[in-house]
Amino acid sequence: MGIYVLDLHDIDQTQVATAGGKGANLGELTRVDGISVPAGFVVTTEAFSHVVRDAVDERLEPAELRKIIEAIAIPDEVAAEITSALGEGLYAVRSSATAEDLPGASFAGQQDSYLNVKAADVLRHVSLCWASLFTDRAVAYRQRNGFDQHVTMAVVVQEMVAAQAAGVLFTADPVTSNRKITRVEAVPGLGEAFVSGLVNADSYQVRDGEIIDRAVATDVLTDAQVVELVRLGREIEAHFGRPQDIEWCLADGGFQIVQSRPITTLFPVPEVADQDNHVYVSVGHQQMMTDAMTPLGLSVWQLTTPRPMAEAGGRLFVDITPVLSVTTSRNAFLDVAGKSDPLIRDALETVLGREGFVPLSDDDGPGLSIPGSAKATIETDPDVVTELIKQNEDSVAALKLAIREKSGSELLDFILADFQELRRLLFDPRSSEVIMAGMQTTWWLNDHLQEWLGEKNAADVLTQSVPHNVTSEMGLALLDVADAIRPRPELVSLLQNAHDESFVDELPALQAYLDRYGMRCVGEIDITRPRWSEQPSTLLPVLLTNIRNFEQGAGKQRFEEGLRQAAAKEREVLERLRVLPDGEQKADETRRMIERVRAFTGYREYPKYGMVSRYFVYKQALLEEADRLVRAGVLDEREDIYFLRFQELQEVVRTQESDAGLIRQRRDAFRSYQTLTPPRVLTSDGEAISGSYRRDDLPAGAIVGLPVSAGMIEGRARVVLDVADADLEPGDILVTAYTDPSWSPLFVAIAGLVTEVGGVMTHGAVIAREYGLPAVVGVEGATRLIQDGQRIRVHGTDGYIEIVSD
Repeated sequence: MGIYVLDLHDIDQTQVATAGGKGANLGELTRVDGISVPAGFVVTTEAFSHVVRDAVDERLEPAELRKIIEAIAIPDEVAAEITSALGEGLYAVRSSATAEDLPGASFAGQQDSYLNVKAADVLRHVSLCWASLFTDRAVAYRQRNGFDQHVTMAVVVQEMVAAQAAGVLFTADPVTSNRKITRVEAVPGLGEAFVSGLVNADSYQVRDGEIIDRAVATDVLTDAQVVELVRLGREIEAHFGRPQDIEWCLADGGFQIVQSRPITTLFPVPEVADQDNHVYVSVGHQQMMTDAMTPLGLSVWQLTTPRPMAEAGGRLFVDITPVLSVTTSRNAFLDVAGKSDPLIRDALETVLGREGFVPLSDDDGPGLSIPGSAKATIETDPDVVTELIKQNEDSVAALKLAIREKSGSELLDFILADFQELRRLLFDPRSSEVIMAGMQTTWWLNDHLQEWLGEKNAADVLTQSVPHNVTSEMGLALLDVADAIRPRPELVSLLQNAHDESFVDELPALQAYLDRYGMRCVGEIDITRPRWSEQPSTLLPVLLTNIRNFEQGAGKQRFEEGLRQAAAKEREVLERLRVLPDGEQKADETRRMIERVRAFTGYREYPKYGMVSRYFVYKQALLEEADRLVRAGVLDEREDIYFLRFQELQEVVRTQESDAGLIRQRRDAFRSYQTLTPPRVLTSDGEAISGSYRRDDLPAGAIVGLPVSAGMIEGRARVVLDVADADLEPGDILVTAYTDPSWSPLFVAIAGLVTEVGGVMTHGAVIAREYGLPAVVGVEGATRLIQDGQRIRVHGTDGYIEIVSD
């Protein structure tokens, strides 16, 4: 046709830059056997650039840009190609931006489309489509999804179809993400009323060629037509290689496909070599880090843990199908999961309730070993904790000395070998025994004191200010840094006006803090995340909050107050027990358990501290090697190594060659993964299962969660999505997605905690109990259901939140 117009049959999916996302997909659909697409053409991005680009100043507001574009006269040479492709009928004129209908972002509804356009009006509607590239919603969508604003626009023009019915087809269930269930929605006619929300659609769910559920309002399709439409959808899905969101219409007894784009909201499924059913549990929910990880971060974590892990969507999952297939290990795992995170247990029970999905084997043996299911038998000896900490500190110190002079392949080989030492320390049997002893003793105290005294979660107060809790010590130590700065106004001013990282040079107290804790950061299990030592400005908000809101010596006072409360609680509990039948025996047993829990609970936080200390040593050495690769022209920038697996980086260092295309592809994939929310439990069918608390004892309007730190507090909710943006005042309640150890410095400034992710023994819960903060975790959608600034009441003992006022 020309350079400004291409027939759909001359376009395929590789031509996004020319035809836009929608146009490229429609052109590709014309190449799929058995799929009918209404005849049409694409006004290419070359036409957009020729007509629009030189006249547009993108510094203008979107509304001004739209007016300018709508008013531009289409040149004769462009208009001629468009009009020569038109007939006498009516047309659909639809936008097709180059950042539209892509695997990582659909841009659905962000630009404009028009139906029933007369041939004489097509040119004007092409201009309107071009202008819609700059609607407020389209600009905001591009910003939110990480696309720059230098996109261009093609326009799809197709003959209108006289449709008896129309609708959408999802080749994977958009609600549950189940890849084996297809959802069909259908309405009479073209479907404008459905899109506008004016009518209800017929809805069908189809699995394995059979309709398994339906909600019919108008009955516009026969069952046979529904099944045939699903068959066509599966053909399209197979052609594109991923689940599709398809728009269709029924005309003259046959189906026409008018759009197909990837379903961008589905969480990916781990790849396996078999067709068996699998059940996966999220690692991130246990580690309090549900963000996407880079390839280097994923591979380093996999080298750290001895347990095989599956990857999907930049996250790690454990395939627990073998555990669930044996009765003994199944019951043990559900018991441990139920104590830690009831939502995971409920999600697993949902899956197990489906007959045959995870069949039990004939093996009646013990099954696989479940960490935490066996009773910890270690003697109560505080010296064990001291020895374990010293062993780890000595090992990290030796690593720092040994790695100094290594580079090239020798460095990579050295780090790979050192993972054995990391695993030895991390999974030391004595270390595991100490952690489990602390957890099991906490459970014992809570269970028995509730049974004997009717008191819920008594261990929460009994474990305040325990020794050797490196994470709570880290939060209190930042109060000491504030003490060193507060009396000197010039240093306070330096912090308030800091514009780069050099301010640390003037603050010896902060530098000493970073020497001890600078390897920490949000999402620290990903070795590629920027550490506090690399970006100390991350700590500025919380440090300034501490300077503003606390008196001198607050850190020591907080710790001593926790000691007093724990001691007072112990005296109270023992006195109440002694007056019960067999009271002396109960009191003596409880006293021993309190001694045990205070000796061991603090250590729960140390192994991760030791691990990230080692990670930071690795990272600093790897970045130095990356700089050498950049200087040699092997890499474009040092952060390119983040998008290589460790073993791939070894090969790049050895050969001095890299695949720039692979790195770009990995960067794009990582960007798309960042927009996804991982499920607690995922099946091989792709179904994402969150679990439910299934409680009927809550006040009306209450938001349910898991109680992890006792008490009730009312205060202002501060919804914080990034620790660097925290602006807290005394009495505030922190509401966030998750808190790993890097969030603990904030805990000294708050009165309560609500998180979307977490369990009884995850980091936020442990530190909340340490500081005596009422806390509820595992609150699905907390950052959405609770608005910043609302007054809320947190019931840390009973596990729910009430919104008191706006």
